[in-house]
Amino acid sequence: MSEGRSSAAGTNSAPTVLRMILGRRLQERRQDAGVSLDDAARALRVTSLTIRRLEKAEVALKPLYVEKLLETYGADRQEIDEFVEYAERANEPGWWHTYRDVLPTWFSAYVSLETGAKTLRTYEPHYVTGLLQTRRYAREVLSGGFPNEGDEELDRRVDLRLRRQSLLERPDAPTLWVVMEEAVLHRVVGGPEVMREQIDRLLEVSELEHVSVDVVPFTAGAHVGACAPFTYFRFEERELPDIVYTEVLSGAMYLDQRSDVVAHLEAHSRMSLLTSDAHSRALLNRMRKEYS
Repeated sequence: MSEGRSSAAGTNSAPTVLRMILGRRLQERRQDAGVSLDDAARALRVTSLTIRRLEKAEVALKPLYVEKLLETYGADRQEIDEFVEYAERANEPGWWHTYRDVLPTWFSAYVSLETGAKTLRTYEPHYVTGLLQTRRYAREVLSGGFPNEGDEELDRRVDLRLRRQSLLERPDAPTLWVVMEEAVLHRVVGGPEVMREQIDRLLEVSELEHVSVDVVPFTAGAHVGACAPFTYFRFEERELPDIVYTEVLSGAMYLDQRSDVVAHLEAHSRMSLLTSDAHSRALLNRMRKEYS
């Protein structure tokens, strides 16, 4: 991922987290061997841009390329064979590839990061975050976002959103920390019954050890995070930096520059201090009663 680059204009499918890791390892192996980008490019008879794109996981890791590069870097046969095996696995499309007809290219990268993350911290000023939406709530939100789509396409989008939620049920489920504005609970999506069902879902998942749901009340006033929604990703693998995703109307930005990541992380932490678990649950229960 490149700091500050919108992927709205991208045409390649999003890399899997494994491909991102291997790209980083290729870069480290080249640097450790003291091989320049230009020298690596000459070994493959390609441009230095191609090497850079391989290392940034912007293109598939061709086994023959990987093998030749590692030979150039002085790797032994065992390391080369293991790396090539991982590269072949990394080139396999993620499960979300089957939804490519309804999954924007700029968002497929998000699903890839979400699937491989150890920690997710998200801020939502408008809607319940997708990982915690009920089916009916999700359908209403998506129908508003894609008003010209037919029922079949809309059903596919809803199914994709619900399938993403299965990561919270994995034995190695990531930690999810959601901070949302009270305004989310007042925005009536689909009517009182849908909202009551959605709030029940939030109350249910907030009991899970690996899920936290903080609701910033209106009484908190102006605060540092009153801006666009964003999600912070942290990974277990040392090769991957922390990444922040934030949305614009027609695409998204993936930020991995340290200053940007830290700014969003600090904003999330400060917003969480504006409420508490007890106050958030009380607010959720109060709003549930209002929809009864």
